[in-house]
Amino acid sequence: MTLPGIPEVTTEPPPVSMSALHRDCPARLLLDQIADKWTVLVICVLDEGPSRFNELRRRVDGVSQKVLTSTLRGLERNGMVERLVATSGPVAVTYRLTPLGTTLYEPMLALYGWTIRHIETVVDAQDRFDRQSENVTH
Repeated sequence: MTLPGIPEVTTEPPPVSMSALHRDCPARLLLDQIADKWTVLVICVLDEGPSRFNELRRRVDGVSQKVLTSTLRGLERNGMVERLVATSGPVAVTYRLTPLGTTLYEPMLALYGWTIRHIETVVDAQDRFDRQSENVTH
């Protein structure tokens, strides 16, 4: 029963804002993963075709086993990577992009291209900032 001028009380939680600027937005967790450098590099390698773990580790220079495992699990959980276990012969695990994961390649390639085009400008800005910071602290 509702009374005039008094809103009805419900037990349903309020809707979560779908703006990543809102702290409760689920897109923040996804954005955190897909903006990660290791995710970008793994997606780029897997876009060339399925790959086994050790091949991924060799191709993504500098990634640790722990970080690669965590990255692949996150991508698998979010439906972007599929983990395939071969049951015939010795156990072999292969990773490949899902159709959803494939849709990430183009935006990631654009991001990578931006970094290549602007790296010199960014390095110059970092050098200027570091020189100015040294002058302030001395």
